This record gives sequence, C-alpha cells and structure tokens, in this order.
Amino acid sequence: MDFKRINDAILDGNIASIPQLVKEALDQGITPEAILNQGLIAGMSIVGQKFKANEIFVPEVLIAAKAMHAGLDLLEPLLVKSGIKPKAKILLGTVKGDLHDIGKNLVGMMLKGAGFEVIDLGIDVPADKFVKKASEEEDVSIIAMSSLLTTSMPSMKDTIEALKMSGLNSKVKIVIGGAPVTQEYADEIGADGYAPDASSAVDRVKELLGI
Repeated sequence: MDFKRINDAILDGNIASIPQLVKEALDQGITPEAILNQGLIAGMSIVGQKFKANEIFVPEVLIAAKAMHAGLDLLEPLLVKSGIKPKAKILLGTVKGDLHDIGKNLVGMMLKGAGFEVIDLGIDVPADKFVKKASEEEDVSIIAMSSLLTTSMPSMKDTIEALKMSGLNSKVKIVIGGAPVTQEYADEIGADGYAPDASSAVDRVKELLGI
C-alpha cells in the first residue's frame, strides 16, 4: 500500500476516496495502527505544516480534517479491538463568556488527527465544568482552553485557579490560545503552554507530554 495516496487524499480533502483507500489497505493485510499512523496522522501532519506556513487556510484544514475522520470512523472499532490506545486524553473548551467555536473546533480536529482522544466541552464553559469533567474522566493529561474575546480571558485565570484549588493542576497540563491571548498572559495566569494557532497547539501538547 502506498500511504502517500492516503496522505494526498487528506491534503486534497477528498472525503469520498478515503474510506475506499482505508479498505484497500486493510484488505492488503496492513494493520489498523499502521494505516492510522502512516496514512491518516501523517496526512494531517502535512496539513498542519502547510497551515503553519500559510500555504493553506482554515477552510482547507476543515475539509482535510473531515477526510481524516472518514478514515478514522472505519479504523476506530478495529483499533479499540486490537487494544491500541490514543496518545493521551485532552479536555477542550471555549471558556465562560465566549461563544466562539471555529478555532476550538480546528484545534480539536488537529489533535484528533495527531492521534489524541479529545473530549470537547463546547462553548461558554465555566471553570467548575472543566474541574468536574477532569475529575470524572480517567487519565486526562491536558486541558486546552480557547478565548476569542478580551472580556472572556479572565475565565481562563478563574479555571486555572479552580484547578489549583482542586489539586488537579498537579496531574494535568493547561494550554491556552485564541486571538487576544499571548505567551505573556499564559505566564501571568500560570498556564503551562500557549499556542497561537491549531497546528502549534498540537506541537505544544506533544512537547508538554514529551511525545
């Protein structure tokens, strides 16, 4: 199997061809894990690099992510059956006071495309919801928060303080991002990482987890 065909189909956003290419690979006896890593994840990695270099833009990334998910839908049951686990579990949400979700959704897609399990809490997420979900879920490694408004940025600080109060900050790393957010603000409120865009978010998460 030439994995480049899967990589290219993802890059081109060719949603219709991905299931067929994945089935072909499975029929050839290639393991679901190899198809995931060398086909889907490698394809999304190229998308991420091109996005970071401003060679492609948000609409192309969204279509590429949909193509990747078309393959992932076929592989997930097989991966679970064979005991393959995601690299890590990540909680994701837009903080309280903010209803924007395009950037958050893009980060979620890129993280899934990189082999992470993503639990998306949605928009307007209060601090206690982040804490509650992180307490309930096993093995949460990262909490990723988005804010597109300067007025909602203090909610990031509130969430970090709530996580500290609960003791969860010793178990999870916190990454923040969004148009008005800066590295300086991340340092100020005690976040573990900051990412200016979706592709950088994947890099930052990998760096924090030592992957």
